[in-house]
Amino acid sequence: MSGFSSVVVVGGGASGTLAAVHLLREARARAMPLEVVLIDQYGRHALGQAYSTTDPHHLLNACANKMSGLDDDPGHFLRWALDDGLDVSAADYLPRRTYGRYLRDLLAGAEEWPLRVVRKVTGTVTALTRGRGRGVRVHLSGGGRVDAEAAVLALGNRSQSARLPVVDAASPGYVADPWAPDALAGIRDGAPVLVLGTGLTMVDVAVTVTRAHPGTVVHAVSRHALLPRTHPRPVPPPVPTAIPDGPLGVGDLLRAVRLAVRDNGGDWYGVVDGLRPRAQELWTRLPADDQRRFLRLAARYWEVHRHRIPPVTAARIADLRATGRLRVLRGRLLRAAPGPAGLRVQVGTDSADSADSTGGLVGADGNGGNGGNGGTDSTGGAVRELDVGWLVNATGPGADITRDPLLAGLVADGVVRPDRLRLGLDAAPGGAVLDAEGAPDDRIFTLGPLLRGSLYETTAIPEIRAQAAALAPRLVRALAPGTRLPLPRPSSERDQHV
Repeated sequence: MSGFSSVVVVGGGASGTLAAVHLLREARARAMPLEVVLIDQYGRHALGQAYSTTDPHHLLNACANKMSGLDDDPGHFLRWALDDGLDVSAADYLPRRTYGRYLRDLLAGAEEWPLRVVRKVTGTVTALTRGRGRGVRVHLSGGGRVDAEAAVLALGNRSQSARLPVVDAASPGYVADPWAPDALAGIRDGAPVLVLGTGLTMVDVAVTVTRAHPGTVVHAVSRHALLPRTHPRPVPPPVPTAIPDGPLGVGDLLRAVRLAVRDNGGDWYGVVDGLRPRAQELWTRLPADDQRRFLRLAARYWEVHRHRIPPVTAARIADLRATGRLRVLRGRLLRAAPGPAGLRVQVGTDSADSADSTGGLVGADGNGGNGGNGGTDSTGGAVRELDVGWLVNATGPGADITRDPLLAGLVADGVVRPDRLRLGLDAAPGGAVLDAEGAPDDRIFTLGPLLRGSLYETTAIPEIRAQAAALAPRLVRALAPGTRLPLPRPSSERDQHV
């Protein structure tokens, strides 16, 4: 577009939308003409995976006063909801589809500003290369392309779409990605459902399929059989945790958390909420081996305490378990083959209906202790056969970015490199991606879940909006004619890439 600077945002979900909105706001403040090209694979611009659900019983996992999309206006979402005629308070948990409407309104409002343009493109990005001059070129399946001066990779949580060697991906009744459009629409025949995973996605799947048919029974299987904890009412204030200065290990961190919980009378809610603002700083203080140890021994405990569910959702899950319509098993899927109900599956289990009895953060320790509810990979050798009509993969985000075709291609071309844990992209402070040699790129950036290996706690709206707000002025300045964005080199520790 003549006279306009341009940025292409790859990924049209919450991360991409908040990046676009903050870029447009910054350009408006600087009276700079700007076009943002927002590319979404499914045409769900501003909704993405999380907020494209149409089920009104899928609720936000944070209350309304914490869900503003604007980093400098924490009450924006709540005011929007009230202006929209919703009877809502700051402590309410609204449907995720409502938040999707909010994000779309936020984007639409930014589009209305003079000399600021959003161009929505539906397509699958297959590659990203340097275009003419210092720009970038985004290649789409089918031969299309988008040229821009800079790019933001905002891919969000990548689908696991489990490469499960024990399951034929073409098997009828196998749902590889429950968030793909209409993925759960067929599960309304009353046949039993096996869900792999017991986290937030499983909760949503169980809520949907058990409402679709009164006879549906869900079997949920995971290695730990841990369910997300429930948000308390009222929410206690955050409690500070004394973390030792200097070198930090997983054992040091977990001991400090246990002491804080003990000193808080055993109430862990405030301790976890007090840790959240420090999570990124604490993560970056851990050496690589300790980060891996945390992922192996403690990450699941942190997740179920940190990423909690609303009380009304927790009550629904409790009722399903009490009536036998949700059965939680600790174990792993061993085999799936055609069976009389559709699929016959074999599950290696420690114990049937293991009841999530762990002490959570108090029970997770740096020596591999499990607080009385396992937490190891062992299934104890017991095998249970189940005849189910449906098998749903709800194991969460993909664990290795090189399984994503676009990211694998960028890594192979040396444009980006994985972080040392291969959970996302390696990036300089501020989100500039690092190439194969560790040099920061002044035209390609990332934010949100793709920074999980570098920051760990980077998947929720408060963290993403803060990253979008910090990125916007840096990127807009970089687009000014004749300028080059000064970027910090990685620290010596980050240069020790493995």
